[in-house]
Amino acid sequence: MAGLYTSLRPQPPSSSSSSQQSFFSKVLLLLTILPLSLAVFAFFLQWRGGGVDDPISRWSPEESHKFPGMDSSPLATVAHSSQSSDCSLLAHTNTPSFPYYKDWKFKLHPDLKPKICITTSTSGGLEQILPWMFYHKVIGVTSFLLFVEGKAASPDVSKVLESIPGVKVIYRTRKLEEQQAKSRIWNETWLSSFFYKPCNYELFVKQSLNMEMAIVMARDAGMDWIIHLDTDELIHPAGAREYSLRQLLLDVPSNVDMVIFPNYESSVERDDIKDPFTEVSMFKKNYDHLTKDTYFGMYKEATRGNPNYFLTYGNGKAAARVQDHLRPNGAHRWHNYMKTPKEIKLEEAAVLHYTYSKFSDLTSRRDRCGCKPTKEDVKRCFMLEFDRSAFIIASTATEDEMLNWYREHVVWTDKAMNLKLLRKGILTRIYAPMVIVQGLRESGVFSSIVLSSQESLSKDKFLASFESNSSSKAAASESLPSRKIGRNQHSQAARRVLAESGSLLEFHDEAVPPRSPPGIDADVITEV
Repeated sequence: MAGLYTSLRPQPPSSSSSSQQSFFSKVLLLLTILPLSLAVFAFFLQWRGGGVDDPISRWSPEESHKFPGMDSSPLATVAHSSQSSDCSLLAHTNTPSFPYYKDWKFKLHPDLKPKICITTSTSGGLEQILPWMFYHKVIGVTSFLLFVEGKAASPDVSKVLESIPGVKVIYRTRKLEEQQAKSRIWNETWLSSFFYKPCNYELFVKQSLNMEMAIVMARDAGMDWIIHLDTDELIHPAGAREYSLRQLLLDVPSNVDMVIFPNYESSVERDDIKDPFTEVSMFKKNYDHLTKDTYFGMYKEATRGNPNYFLTYGNGKAAARVQDHLRPNGAHRWHNYMKTPKEIKLEEAAVLHYTYSKFSDLTSRRDRCGCKPTKEDVKRCFMLEFDRSAFIIASTATEDEMLNWYREHVVWTDKAMNLKLLRKGILTRIYAPMVIVQGLRESGVFSSIVLSSQESLSKDKFLASFESNSSSKAAASESLPSRKIGRNQHSQAARRVLAESGSLLEFHDEAVPPRSPPGIDADVITEV
């Protein structure tokens, strides 16, 4: 019994057990104190420094290969009052907090290849030109050759355009028109059927003459590719490894001279569009990007009673490799005096044409043409049937009648039909241009350009008031009426003699005009 009692008595703790308990207690205390100490230290640093910088805000354009709008995370902005300008669509009430392109000058590495040039003939304002231009800068365009007149040639607009790196502004002066009057184009047959006609024909000739000059400028500037676009058209470089026109053209085989971009046409869903590049996402696909069965099977629904599948042209635009003997072949194509260019047609990339996307486009086209609003007279002024009908309506109808006509022929209000055509592939949604242009606007790019130019202009305001009659504005006012390009008596008489004797210098296939897509009664579909 005494042995049992002795075994149940508590044994005194050993020295090893006591040391283990002491070690675990110290570890537990350390794990508790360490995070608390770190938290206090971090709070102290933030309090002393007034906040911690976000590393993303220190990114530079050279360190980032993203472009506006392609990150899924929202961008934070801080409200402020922006200064007013004459371009309300370019203004924005947020300060830039944009990690991709903090420098609106878009400095590009000089060794980047290929170097791409876009040329255009425009009379538009900054609200049209700037979004168009900087969208193309984002996708890799290097240089812009702007042949300006009208509003685009005014000091307020041209001063801004001239301040942008990579932009050359060419004014339609008397000197320019005299130079173009000596062009070899006047003594060749390929454009002769468009000479001395008003409105769209006149514009077509003017664009071709400007393109001829742009080729020389692009070659002198070391450009690899040249594209002619209007300011209501955006390149959509689908099919490339990244959303980049540079990457798209970099992948083109070296033996290809010309790349054809089929055009898609905007399909507006409202009659109050103000900024098409950020408000329009639905487009009608080109015949070249559809199967024949789909195109003709849905032709009636897609046309909606209009003269053709597209409201305006359907034969796309082209990029040409800058090389010797290159020449324009109308506003839609390029050619070469010494060979037939090797061309390819892209299967995914397209030109997005924002045609008649604003109700005001009806009257603006009317105001640029002095033809009579009769079925016979409009044929000598416009190449495409819808343009003719739109001109007659804009010239003869009341405001309410014009709006009703616009809703019936241009606006896609039938949501059920839209969904059907989207499912069939006739219509498609494209959001990238919307995201990019909106991202540029929210970043403050457009307002920065305008404000920077205004600050520069204010420094010599007094001088500008005296020079306004001898600079851009005067140059525009001194220019010859555009339809008189090359129409001096000597040159015109010489051309008539040559034409009558069959002695024109060179004979070529006729220039490629804007053409409508194939009609439902087309027996044979030809490539254009």
